Amino acid sequence: MASREDVINVARDYFRSHHTKKKFVPGETYLPPTAKLLDEADLVALIDSSLDMWLTTGRFALDFETKLAQWFGVRAALLVNSGSSANLLAFATLTSPALKDRAIKAGDEIITVAAGFPTTVNPSLIYGCKPVFLDIHPETLNINVSQLEAALSPKTKAVMVAHTLGNPFEVDVISDFCKKNNLWLVEDNCDALGSRFAGRLTGTFGDIATESFYPAHHITMGEGGAVMTNSLRLKTLLLRFRDWGRDCYCDPGKDNSCGKRFDWDFKTLPYGFDHKYVYSEIGYNLKVTDMQAAIGVTQLAKVEDFIATRKKNHRELSKKLAHLEGELLFQRATREADPSWFGFAFTLNEKTGINRREFQQYLEEHKVGTRLLFGGNLLKQPAYQGIEHRIVGDLKGTDTVMKQTLWVGIHPQLGTEEIGYIAGVIEDTMRKFKK
Repeated sequence: MASREDVINVARDYFRSHHTKKKFVPGETYLPPTAKLLDEADLVALIDSSLDMWLTTGRFALDFETKLAQWFGVRAALLVNSGSSANLLAFATLTSPALKDRAIKAGDEIITVAAGFPTTVNPSLIYGCKPVFLDIHPETLNINVSQLEAALSPKTKAVMVAHTLGNPFEVDVISDFCKKNNLWLVEDNCDALGSRFAGRLTGTFGDIATESFYPAHHITMGEGGAVMTNSLRLKTLLLRFRDWGRDCYCDPGKDNSCGKRFDWDFKTLPYGFDHKYVYSEIGYNLKVTDMQAAIGVTQLAKVEDFIATRKKNHRELSKKLAHLEGELLFQRATREADPSWFGFAFTLNEKTGINRREFQQYLEEHKVGTRLLFGGNLLKQPAYQGIEHRIVGDLKGTDTVMKQTLWVGIHPQLGTEEIGYIAGVIEDTMRKFKK
């Protein structure tokens, strides 16, 4: 009879024989803008967790939550099934009636940017709120904090914004603004795992911060995300909204952690109504499977190396393309920031006469994967026509990025040879299309 160790050893052998990295062939090997980096430890964790046949959130999820919270130095980290769900959960939690006058309600205003990923904005729309869109700086690709005061109104309840491509926004200014005006700060850290502002990890400034573990991100579970907070009050609410809205806080498979499962009195329910079926919020089920969490544990053990490689690749590509400064406007780090870069972004100077679409297509044809800055200007997207919103300023920087910006990969699958090839293709593209 095969033992657990036998199965795991077979998995190791299988990984070594079927998942070794293929040799890079310039012009033939496609270099995607994002990619996961998995090794045999990840497969072993996946197999090990599956052998438990537990399937839902379990021991690996609890282990990951503990280690992620310790890595960030926060009081609580809760796993969810995606970064988008993390944003939804963060926002939903702030609508809880338990927060009394600070609870976000339909009609309230949420300060954000249009040059971002849809699911940073979508929760405010789902809950009937009005997003207030600020412009961005084309140099940093981050929110223009000089517009914050103009964005403020008696209905403003929160700021929800992301660190663009791993580049921290001006957290000090936004944090002070939120504290002064009694606003919530939801820090979308999905693209910025390991970034620092003034020496402090991003993801530790907001009332709630979010992470994504999609394959494109710094570490992966395939799907997965997390919410983090230093507030035990918010942790309790986050758990409720994540786990069906139930009042019970027992871990899956556990009963009677409170010691009075049949002794609670909720007035509107029969006395002693089973606490496992008491719902104090209108919530969801956003939990992750334990197999995904198991891969997260092994990925988190390698996160420092992943971050270092991203920074190294970004530096190398920056040096190789520095002579194109002016023709290309490269994303620069925000003051006091040490980004854990998600990608290498640049904006085509309109004076070059280069068409971004043709530029991007040429890169793709030569096996250099590209991405735009997500939705460009979300207000131009089909789904956002007719939404209730407010704009501060003219979104000129946002529109420039929508028309002229793209980015390429610097993820850990790429080495010096691949980075050199990417730089060479960008140079060739400039020579071909420059007017």
